[in-house]
Amino acid sequence: MSKVLNEVLLANREYSNDFDKGDLPMPPGRQFAILTCMDARLDPAKYAGLAEGDAHVIRNAGGRASDDAIRSLVISYKLLGTREWFVIHHTDCGMETFSSEIMGDLLDSSLKTASVDASGWHDCCEGPGSAEGKYINWLTIKDQAQSVAEDVIRIKSSPLVPADIPVYGYIYDVKTGSLIEVPEATEAGK
Repeated sequence: MSKVLNEVLLANREYSNDFDKGDLPMPPGRQFAILTCMDARLDPAKYAGLAEGDAHVIRNAGGRASDDAIRSLVISYKLLGTREWFVIHHTDCGMETFSSEIMGDLLDSSLKTASVDASGWHDCCEGPGSAEGKYINWLTIKDQAQSVAEDVIRIKSSPLVPADIPVYGYIYDVKTGSLIEVPEATEAGK
């Protein structure tokens, strides 16, 4: 058993010993959802003041409005009653450090974990790799405010999203813990 697996299972045993949330309803109590990044430095429960059962939190690399993220938001609204959505990207995001082309090239050369330094991304090892990564849009980020606005616009433009759901756009500052509004995103999300 790996050290991490052991730690997770031990933590879960301790958590479940005093578990008292078994009666929470499935719909989120505060009727909103957050689309945000999977970055381990972000704790949406803390930065948005959430407790279990309050809101849906949808996470992916970059907090991007991918097809799957929109699918989750639509389910959140249609079946579980959320009425407001937030798109929250963050400063110092790893998605700003590469392009779809770089990712495709890295995967083509090797499936092992790459490394980065001042000169860019590098593979540590020889293949095998796969060319399949060249066919994926990795939804990388060049400008945080622009990507938040693009994602809000993409969500609002979806024919599956009702016009009356407001979508707010923010950037979480990993150095201060503050949410910074992206006004053009929130305007587009009205």
